[in-house]
Amino acid sequence: RSSDLTGGGLATAAAFAYLCLVTSDKRPVTGGVIFSHPLFKGVPMNQFVHLHTHTQYSLLDGSCRIPELVQYAKELGMPALAITDHGVMYGVIEFYQECEKAGIKPIIGCEVYITSGSHLDKSLETRSKLYHLILLAENRIGYQNLMKLVSIGEVEGFYYKPRIDKDVLRRYSEGLICLSACIAGEVPRHILRGELETAEKTMLEYLDIFGRDHYYLEIQNHGLPEEATVRQELRRLAQKHGIKLVATNDLHYIRKEDASGQDILLCI
Repeated sequence: RSSDLTGGGLATAAAFAYLCLVTSDKRPVTGGVIFSHPLFKGVPMNQFVHLHTHTQYSLLDGSCRIPELVQYAKELGMPALAITDHGVMYGVIEFYQECEKAGIKPIIGCEVYITSGSHLDKSLETRSKLYHLILLAENRIGYQNLMKLVSIGEVEGFYYKPRIDKDVLRRYSEGLICLSACIAGEVPRHILRGELETAEKTMLEYLDIFGRDHYYLEIQNHGLPEEATVRQELRRLAQKHGIKLVATNDLHYIRKEDASGQDILLCI
């Protein structure tokens, strides 16, 4: 379910992006159609940029120490890098400072926990309605809204995890770019359950919240059969509704040899 910084090799990651990313008129796009967004001004279209990255601040999940993560990204020639820890922004300042020192464009984000019900509902059954969602700050307003969302999740919505809901998300969506997340995202989960109509309806809800230029369907390939199922349906939905796709790796550790250590971390 997770990946190292090279994603099985930088060339492999870039090739995956080239093969899988298509616009609504089925044209392949190297590196990612998301690069057409102003947030990625100056980033070459033939570069792969990690937009789904967990550091050590994704507690008991990510094992990337930020200075080493950024330094290795620089060695690989990556022009930009995102931080998207689970439900928190503890590492954002350190990440920004390290990226600035390394000459890498920092992309500030978070993989938030979102419930399909109310974030104020703390009954036991709500645990099965919890999903992942990637949010990236486009500008200062987006950064401020991201901080607000994360704070609401911790202060108001915490029930096993810091949670927000779609009403809160709609209120603070300005300046944010949304990716549909890994197979733990709401749309992918419905796809895996065979609930294709619900998946499409949910996708359109997010599209209504963020708009066509700020909502992307996220596809991944870590060799999991579930991901293949989700990729196929997301591509169909993308072509049907003219929504752009973006390929990511679920980055949790820096080098391939760190995989066993991260596996131990998950067992704690």
